[in-house]
Amino acid sequence: MNVLPPLTPTDLDHVLGHTRDLWEAVRGRRLLITGGTGFFGRWLLESFLRANDRLSLNAGATVLSRAPDAFRARMPHVAAHKSVRFAAGDMCTCEMQGERFDFVIHAAVEPFLPGPSSLALGPSSSDPLALYEKNVAGTKNILELAACCGARRFLLTSSGAVYGRQPADLTHIPEDYTGAPDPLDPLTAYGQAKRASEFLCAAFGQKHGLDVVVARCFAFVGPHLPLDANFAIGNFVRDALHGGPIHVTGDGTPRRSYLYAADLAVWLWTILFRGEAGRAYNVGSDADLSIRALADEVRKVVAPQAEIQIADRPSPIANRSERYVPDIARAKSELGLDVSVPLPESIRRTADFHRQ
Repeated sequence: MNVLPPLTPTDLDHVLGHTRDLWEAVRGRRLLITGGTGFFGRWLLESFLRANDRLSLNAGATVLSRAPDAFRARMPHVAAHKSVRFAAGDMCTCEMQGERFDFVIHAAVEPFLPGPSSLALGPSSSDPLALYEKNVAGTKNILELAACCGARRFLLTSSGAVYGRQPADLTHIPEDYTGAPDPLDPLTAYGQAKRASEFLCAAFGQKHGLDVVVARCFAFVGPHLPLDANFAIGNFVRDALHGGPIHVTGDGTPRRSYLYAADLAVWLWTILFRGEAGRAYNVGSDADLSIRALADEVRKVVAPQAEIQIADRPSPIANRSERYVPDIARAKSELGLDVSVPLPESIRRTADFHRQ
């Protein structure tokens, strides 16, 4: 198992520079992070430790993980930090009697099997019912834990999948869009689970006085993004790092947008500390492009001589969701958030990380 390199000082200083004024809220306090060993969690942990050390916050983070030993082996520079401790367990069954947390970030998600899927539909699974049940039960258990542990704020990382298929005439989907995933389509299990999780958050917030905020996350790129999962941009970077060809499934016409992971961390920390309780915020870039154009961007940045190969016909899943692009006006106007790292630079930094 390879040891992963730390995030670059450039990226960590980017996050700290955009969040410096927020961190007083966590001085001397404790956080619980579920999903702390995944893509989101790794960025949150490393940026938290950067702020903790630079600002002498004396804060602590407990990370719930099914496989803490594996994480320690892969990221010892994080796992060995004095401010981090691990709790081995599952989001559906974990108990932390007597623990006290001020902030809870629920970023855990039920694992899914590699396979074709649309980001708008969510991860694919061989058992949609199990995916739905475990994600909803896990959210309920973590909310109960947060209420028992005296947490003040709770951040749920939800998904743009809660909106269902984006209408063709809606270029950017806002938070007040009232559409939903098709309840008769098992492939929408992930979006259905996130919708139910958001409802649980609202209900728990009302009942227990817990300040709950929701981040509806779209598509991202950056170090730690898996290159062999259901993420087109990760697959393209992988192909380009091998010299090509870059394979495009379908006809390349669906449109997506990508937010760099350092910006993602800035957005999530800002929503946790400053987001209005009971409110959801789209998280992503509003600069969309076609999948075909995305493959060309990756080619230009990573492997200019690589060939792009486009499948003869669109995949059935891709046809279900031609567009998956957020409206981020709420995050901009209410929280002062914006896209800082342009896509070509995001691709370059991602490729450089994986070259290591």
